[in-house]
Amino acid sequence: MPETMQPFNVSIDLLTGIMSNPDEHLIRRASDMRGYYADASALENLIDRENDPVHYEVFERTIPEVGGHLRFCISKLQPGRVGEEYFMTKGHYHTVAHTAEVYLGISGRGLLLNKLPSGQCQAVPIARDLMVYVPPYWAHRSINTGAEPLVSFCVYPAEAGHNYGDILTEGFPKRVLFRDGHEVIE
Repeated sequence: MPETMQPFNVSIDLLTGIMSNPDEHLIRRASDMRGYYADASALENLIDRENDPVHYEVFERTIPEVGGHLRFCISKLQPGRVGEEYFMTKGHYHTVAHTAEVYLGISGRGLLLNKLPSGQCQAVPIARDLMVYVPPYWAHRSINTGAEPLVSFCVYPAEAGHNYGDILTEGFPKRVLFRDGHEVIE
């Protein structure tokens, strides 16, 4: 019989979007987002003006990164804009491209922007009580279009991995902007 791990539970505060006692707590600040926003000078102004604010956090428990296991996390994306562009996560493909991911909206509202390597792009709303299925081969990033943190619960195959490098070099073909008082995708 293969080595097994013990079942466990995790406490998640649904009001604050925080996982108690995570093994991993990733914090991405505005300065970590250089190269992702269209308006680089607006990002630098935000970093200087607001003392490098937190963009998003990810809370995870350590799960073996092998087939048969599932990794899960809580993602908390702050509200705000860089120039006209809403705060977003870096976005990623999975290293094992044929793996999917599920996002469950816990609070806030926004979009999951998805793209295929061919450039096809699709925005799917995410909010409290909405679940988004991201099929294999699609890169995905969260975008907060609301006034409160966008909190989501994510589940994906443990062996999936994250490929951020291709997103940094390729980007996404569409951006989500606040223009003339409302959300615009272009």
